[in-house]
Amino acid sequence: MGKLTMRRISHTAADAVEQLYALCRQLGLQADVVSPRGKALTEQVFGQPLTPAQVVDRICTDVRQQGLAAVLHYTEKLDKVRLTPETLRVSKDEIDAAHKSAAPEFLEAVRRVRANILSFQMGLVHRDAVLTKRDHHELRLRYRPMRRVGVCVPGGAAAYPSTILMTVCPAQAAGVREIALVMPPTKTGANNPDLLATCKELGVTEVYRVGGAQAVAALAYGVEGLEPVDMIVGPGNIFVALAKKYVFGQVAIDCLAGPSEVVVVADETASPEYIAADLIAQAEHDPASSILITWHEPLIDQVEAAIERQLATLPRGDLAGVCLERFGALVLARDLRQAVDWTNRIGPEHLHLATHDAERLVDKIENAGAIFVGHYSPVALGDYAAGPSHVLPTGGTARFASGLSANDFLRRSSVLMFTPQGLAALAPDVRVLAEKEGLTAHSASVDVRLK
Repeated sequence: MGKLTMRRISHTAADAVEQLYALCRQLGLQADVVSPRGKALTEQVFGQPLTPAQVVDRICTDVRQQGLAAVLHYTEKLDKVRLTPETLRVSKDEIDAAHKSAAPEFLEAVRRVRANILSFQMGLVHRDAVLTKRDHHELRLRYRPMRRVGVCVPGGAAAYPSTILMTVCPAQAAGVREIALVMPPTKTGANNPDLLATCKELGVTEVYRVGGAQAVAALAYGVEGLEPVDMIVGPGNIFVALAKKYVFGQVAIDCLAGPSEVVVVADETASPEYIAADLIAQAEHDPASSILITWHEPLIDQVEAAIERQLATLPRGDLAGVCLERFGALVLARDLRQAVDWTNRIGPEHLHLATHDAERLVDKIENAGAIFVGHYSPVALGDYAAGPSHVLPTGGTARFASGLSANDFLRRSSVLMFTPQGLAALAPDVRVLAEKEGLTAHSASVDVRLK
């Protein structure tokens, strides 16, 4: 590509905040960002230029009503792969063969990362809580894992063994016994030996060659040969994210994880080369949002120059460069306070604090999916190996949503056990409130036990 020209936003502009919001909204679920190829395919399959939400509505409705036939139909039309009921599920022999042929160093890395994730996630798992009042009552909050969970693994532009690790391991840490994993029927999806070897290494034996909205619908409603699940987790493109939103209520979901994003907050102590590498790393997902916010003005030019140098050396440099120009920005804030304020308003998926007082700055951050602290904590560590899941809320949803963890796979139940004395002690308050609400049978159900 030619000379890189990234968008610049300065606090001196009267509409700086509006510019920043408009940039971030480009990749939100409401923005309907679809490639020209995706738009052409939609029109070819459906005969009209539908929005992503309309496509998802059509696919999910058809899968719910027609079952496996609709799944196979949309897989053929959208992925150009003809499957049968017999080839939908990846066989045990295929998984075993992939594991046997995998490079030993790859399997060793998978085992180390699995250990990292499990050691972190198992330390998070909620335990039952009990409150006892002697001779009166015992109140308990009980946790039980989901019975069956569906995992979506992307397989369009690249293969992602890390996503299998970051979704399956937290579920296993919580005690989930049944995991159904879906991947597109591509060389970077269910036909990828490294992905199948990762499944084998984690003990996942139920793998299906299906992706997109049809995969989400199949998991939610169940089809012939694929039993419905109780929860669906995992990232994906806009169609997967919208499909998860569509089936929420039929099943639980983790969060609306859309296109990747990073905000780097940096001062004069930050290395322009480090920052450039972090911004490019997210941009190579394409689409993705990469934003630098600094109050040290010289850093703006230094980072842009470093980005241009590094792009020239990377295999996906042209792709990342276009993404940076479309969805990236170099932002000059007035000071640290304004940088923090803007960051909290954005609520980024990944936030890297590259400042001399980064650890102290963490307490000022209210909205972020994951926070990477200091000059030696690049986002890639969290993406691949550290322990917290890389499935994180995007598009500003970190304001109310959280990244995936083992506790998301647990359900809570209250357990209440009273003695006659305990019943008598609470009875007067039950009577008062029941009378106020006009629900006298509630009061009577207590009184009948006290006569």
